[in-house]
Amino acid sequence: VQLQASGGGLVQAGGSLRLSCAASGRTFDNYALGWFRRAPGKEREFLATITRSGGITFYADSVKGRFTISRDNAKNTVYLQMNNLKPEDTAVYYCAARSSWYTETRPGEYDYWGQGTLVTVSS
Repeated sequence: VQLQASGGGLVQAGGSLRLSCAASGRTFDNYALGWFRRAPGKEREFLATITRSGGITFYADSVKGRFTISRDNAKNTVYLQMNNLKPEDTAVYYCAARSSWYTETRPGEYDYWGQGTLVTVSS
């Protein structure tokens, strides 16, 4: 499956952005999906994950209550709604897919990755 992330940009602290990740190729609802980010000088960080049906989600503590992951299997798209953004949220954001019903927080367990979209939060 090929993944294409979009929706990044420059936003002021306290603002919101919605990232999208469109998939093409194989059957989208065969994949659990996740969002990760990598800030300058830091390792890739897990943010959120969602099961194939969208019925179960799981979040990192750093974004719980501010970010929401969702998916639309009819549109082959996964979203990350980000609210109350902070300067420390500045990073390149990646979507990822794994060929499993189960969600996963470890990046090594994902099979496919999008190219990343840059989010910059100004103070």
